[in-house]
Order: sequence, then structure tokens, then C-alpha cells
Amino acid sequence: MSTETDLQTAYRHLAAQYDANRDQFDLSGLLDRLQERMPEQGLLLDLGCGAGVPVAQTFLASGWEVVGVDFCPAMLALAAQHVPAMRRICGDMRRLELAPNRFDAVTFVYSLFHVPWSEHDALFQRIARWLRPNGRLFFTYATADYTGEPEFEGWIDFMGERLFYSHSTEARLRQQLTAAGLQIEAEERPEIGGERFLWVTASAAEG
Repeated sequence: MSTETDLQTAYRHLAAQYDANRDQFDLSGLLDRLQERMPEQGLLLDLGCGAGVPVAQTFLASGWEVVGVDFCPAMLALAAQHVPAMRRICGDMRRLELAPNRFDAVTFVYSLFHVPWSEHDALFQRIARWLRPNGRLFFTYATADYTGEPEFEGWIDFMGERLFYSHSTEARLRQQLTAAGLQIEAEERPEIGGERFLWVTASAAEG
């Protein structure tokens, strides 16, 4: 099976278990700081939205509109229960066709690292087109803190399932963002749920 098919199967198995255990991953502080950088209302694109909690839920509660994208129907079924106001798209984030200058923010929370890092360049460039001037990109990036390697591509156990993870060096990540016209505004490395990732906020050009 392909990496994509394997991940879809794993997340179908994980859906209910992940949903039941989401409270151990407290992102409230990160999301509060992200919202401080944003307008009071806007349009968010949440890539790899899963069950819609907490990202879509948080932004919807603040008066935003949210479009969520996920390739796992089981996760989107949970999202329909938790955040029915979120517009849902079932599909691969790498193949999305969206209008330019449409979104005030784009998020990848616990999802970008499931895409091979060699494809991140193209994703960042497309996101830069989708963002409105001065829009924000917020994402989770795997590093050696999680995989033990400065650059990694392979499978790691998570809640009893084998998941594909991929990341390059932090220096290459910064090069990819710069090449897409995105400027890093903040980096954080909190420990959440016993895990440590790099959380990045970047901004599009002001136009």
C-alpha cells in the first residue's frame, strides 16, 4: 500500500481513540498567542483538521469561519459532531485547488509532518498564494526532539498505530519558508502530552 493509504487506515483506526484522548494535548496557550496576532474575525483554512478540536473549535468560538480539510472520513465524521459550523473537505491537502488571497490564516496542527518533507516546498508556495496579505501560517514541525534525528523519514508508533513522519533540518525548513515568501514570526518548543515539537508562526507579505 502507499504511504497515503497506510496513513488513512491508521487514522481510521485512531479516530475514536484520538478523539477520546485529545484533552491530554492542551494547545490553548499556543492558540491564544496565535489569535493575538490575528484580526478579531476572519477565514481559517485548517489542513489536517481531524475532529476539529481544538483548532476549528477555538476559532469558530471567536467568530471566525473555518474550512477544514482531512483525508480521513472517520475524522471528518467526528468533526461534523464537534464543530458542525466548520465547512469540511475530504481530500489530500497536497491536491487542493483554492482561490488566491482567500484566507486570513492557515494551520497545520500535527499534520504537516505526515507529508514527505520534499513536498513541503510546493505546499508552502501554494499556501503563500492562498493567504491574504499579512495572513498567518501556523504549524507543527517534527524535529530531533521527537525523532532523535536532524532529518528523518519513516514510521513511528503512536497510540498503537504506525504513522509516517517526515522532517528535514530546521535550517532547510527556514529556507523553504523564505523561498515561498513567508517570514517566521515566532517559534516555540513546549512539551505537550509528553511530546516536544517545533511550533512555527509565519506571515505572508503585506502586499
